[in-house]
Amino acid sequence: MAKLALIYGMRLLPEDDLGEVRDATVVLKNGRSARVTMHLIEGSKEEIEATFRQSMEAFFEMYPEI
Repeated sequence: MAKLALIYGMRLLPEDDLGEVRDATVVLKNGRSARVTMHLIEGSKEEIEATFRQSMEAFFEMYPEI
């Protein structure tokens, strides 16, 4: 199997300061672009950590071939 690259970003902000979350874009070597969906998790530190772990597990369950 080919090596994979997981693209992600994280930033903590005060919930009241957040106005909008937009998709990010990556540019592939062949010149095409691909969208990266950004996810928002709100809550306490513990709630964010637990939800993030569940999201990562669910993400890899979508790709059983890897």
